[in-house]
Amino acid sequence: MATNLKGPGIYLAQFAGDSAPFDSWNAITRWAGSLGFKGVQLPSWDARLIDLARAAESKTYCDELAGIARENGVAITELGTHLQGQLVAVHPAYDEAFDAFAPAAVKGKPAERQRWAVQQMLLSAKASKNLGLSSNVSFPGALAWPYLYPWPQRPPGLIETAFDELAKRWRPIFDAFDEAGCHVAFELHPGEDLFDGVTFEMFLERVNNHPRCCINYDPSHFVLQQLDYLEFIDIYHSRITSLHIKDAEFRPTGRQGVYSGYQPWVKRAGRFRSLGDGQVDFKAIFSKFAEYNYSGWAVLEWECCLKHPEQGAAEGATFIRDHIIRVTEKAFDDFAGGGTDPAQLKRMLGL
Repeated sequence: MATNLKGPGIYLAQFAGDSAPFDSWNAITRWAGSLGFKGVQLPSWDARLIDLARAAESKTYCDELAGIARENGVAITELGTHLQGQLVAVHPAYDEAFDAFAPAAVKGKPAERQRWAVQQMLLSAKASKNLGLSSNVSFPGALAWPYLYPWPQRPPGLIETAFDELAKRWRPIFDAFDEAGCHVAFELHPGEDLFDGVTFEMFLERVNNHPRCCINYDPSHFVLQQLDYLEFIDIYHSRITSLHIKDAEFRPTGRQGVYSGYQPWVKRAGRFRSLGDGQVDFKAIFSKFAEYNYSGWAVLEWECCLKHPEQGAAEGATFIRDHIIRVTEKAFDDFAGGGTDPAQLKRMLGL
């Protein structure tokens, strides 16, 4: 039976801050509702919005969070665990940079930081169950990323060893999410070992096609690496359990291309834009998800190198709402149809 995609939703990670209305759960959900959003994706690391440990322990607390959101006109779509998921696997070259994602007690202590990240993911599984959520949006982390380009030549087995270890770290997390009845939807993203379909398949094979290993679809990252983001839906739609609706553009020149010459975002050949300002064919994307009966949320992830976030959010709510397809439950030519007569069928076929 045909279903309808839900939305518009908005990821609150890029908006939470120390100034009103972005500094508390009540205020930020009221703000989101006032713009026309129907759902909010909740960054699980932001203590201004959620106490993750308490959410993992208390269904009552989760009911209170959901109740406040509901009073403000929005539902909780998913928990976001990007920062914690990133720290499940960090190559030593990035230790100091990624310490910014960790609490002070584990900074400069990679092994303790990794254990903290795993525990955070396990708490997120329990919190997702208490909130009644079916998908969790995250990053997988990376061990092989510094070796993306095969120069110098990679020694045989290097990438395989990295993916074996990544899978080993995530299997117990997937099992915890399975107990919680919730998927882990990885945002396939540069800086992660899972950044396209091939790398997702390499990982999926190593976790024995775990049913909770899924995808958060975000076409913007695929535009920047020149991947066919529409065919991607055809190939992986059964594993897509979350959507980030984000625009991007790729404008190669005689001076720079995909790698973009170490330039800041505004000067890169590939850059993120607000919805409708980039090159993503959202009409085709929403049509694909209607075709495959996707029934999850369409969530705006605002990232733009030019437009103010509040303008991007206000325009984004309308943009997503106007692109959601109300799926038809009848064929356009039903008026010309007739009943089924087995004898007639045989006559028409000369049988």
